[in-house]
This record gives sequence, structure tokens and C-alpha cells, in this order.
Amino acid sequence: MNTVQLVGRLTRDVELKFTASGTATGSFNLAVNRNFTNQQGEREADFINCVIWRKAAENLANWTRKGSLIAIDGRLQTRSYDNKHGQKVYVTEVVVNNFDLLESKETTNNRAAQQYSQQGQGQTQSNYNTQVQNNAQASFGAGTSFMNEGHPIDISEDDLPF
Repeated sequence: MNTVQLVGRLTRDVELKFTASGTATGSFNLAVNRNFTNQQGEREADFINCVIWRKAAENLANWTRKGSLIAIDGRLQTRSYDNKHGQKVYVTEVVVNNFDLLESKETTNNRAAQQYSQQGQGQTQSNYNTQVQNNAQASFGAGTSFMNEGHPIDISEDDLPF
């Protein structure tokens, strides 16, 4: 049996790429708190490499940001490759089958806006909305009405697929 279930926070935005055949793949790291504290009374975390494929990869990349709290289930996989120096490199990662969002979209967006302002960029909410719109246009095409010109879309929670 090879089953992995984890709850943690994304350490960075999901890195979404596409294979030559057009299949979406996303890679990310998940910070998972340990169940115990160290000798100084601090809680440590493990940083788990994860990969997700197809539509689930696109959904995860579009609905989460650095710091998002998610649950995943999948399987542990080890693979190897030869690096540019001819050395064999082994990689162990979780191949994600399913994920669940454990916080609201509003919480995720508020955290992202705070991160931008804390980085000293002085980014306003309007600039943040423009950046989100530009990211959506890059993902869905320039003619998309997905972001409604940077204004919130009136949609019922019942219409969301999760």
C-alpha cells in the first residue's frame, strides 16, 4: 500500500508547466507541521516536494497562492535522473491524486495582498487586482471575461465545483 495524506501550507505559488503534448503539471512544496516540539519548545515543519497533473494541476495553481492551507492525498514516488555533471540524482516526491482547499478564497487573497505590501512593493489592492487579472488573461486568454475587468464577480457559493 502506498498512500500519503498531508495537510500543510504552500511554501510558494504552484509552478504550472505544460508538457510537449499539452498536459498540465504543477510542482510545489508543502510545509507540514510536526506533531511535537523540539527541545526549545518550537514546532518544526517538514517541507515535502509534490507534483500534480492534468486539470487538477491547473485548478490548484489558479485557486491557491503561497501560504494557502490545503490537504492532499496521493502516493510516494522516487525517480532518478543524471544531472549536467553526469551524477545520478534521486528525487522523492508525493504524486498528488486529490486536493482540498482548507480556507476560503478571501483568506487566500488577503494573505497574498499582505505579502505584496510586506515585500516593500507598496502594491495597492487595485494593482493587486490588475496583477490577478493579468495572470488570468495569461492562463485563460486575453479576451476572457473571467476577471470582469478586475472587479469581483457575483457568483454564488453553490455554483462553485468544490
